[in-house]
Amino acid sequence: MTVDPAVLTELGRLRARVPELSGSVLATTDGMVVAHDAHGIEPDSLAALAAAHLALARRFAHAVNHGELRESVVECDGGYITSYTAGPNALLTLVTSGNANLAMVHLEARRAVRRLVAILVLEAPAPDHQPLPARSGPSIPLARRTPMATLQGTFRGRQAG
Repeated sequence: MTVDPAVLTELGRLRARVPELSGSVLATTDGMVVAHDAHGIEPDSLAALAAAHLALARRFAHAVNHGELRESVVECDGGYITSYTAGPNALLTLVTSGNANLAMVHLEARRAVRRLVAILVLEAPAPDHQPLPARSGPSIPLARRTPMATLQGTFRGRQAG
């Protein structure tokens, strides 16, 4: 996969503006690395974990009716891991040291995300507008997951062992 030099340039600018930045990874929402500026951090692992974290954080946001997720922060003893959605299919994840100014990290990351989204939109292939083939017969509804809270009546009388 060829990475647009403008994406790498933007990640480099982000490192220059946030000196506490240990690494950055731009990935797809399914955990594939698009580009990275990560030294001493495994970008493939970070991308996969960030995608899983994004999916869970999106569920949190929807569970409390707060709309679409924009960013997430994980604070650790040694620093921060922040993730920012970059359009519908990408995610920017940053790893910073504990002495990072989190407000400055957010400011610079949000600016970088806006520029990265513009780059990614320009790179996206034109959608194929072929009509879907006609289906005959009744339509089959998609499966839906049922939250456990709605199943409580089903388990009455049982006790957790």
